[in-house]
Amino acid sequence: PVKRSHPGLLRNILATNIRRCRLERGVSQQDFALEIEMGRTYYGGVERGERNISIDNIERIAKGLEVSPYVLLKDAKAD
Repeated sequence: PVKRSHPGLLRNILATNIRRCRLERGVSQQDFALEIEMGRTYYGGVERGERNISIDNIERIAKGLEVSPYVLLKDAKAD
């Protein structure tokens, strides 16, 4: 069987930051996913920290949110 790893801390940080940035823009998950041409179900999984997202999709989301990708990976609690 394929070994499944538990989601890491960075995935949760990413999900939290994406959700916060999207809500600051005042757009729904569905509308944002449509705007960046990403499946709504997949995008929802990203925001819930369920998806092990590729660097390319992090870049796509960051561009849609009009932030630098590193902003989505930064742990606000570490400041």
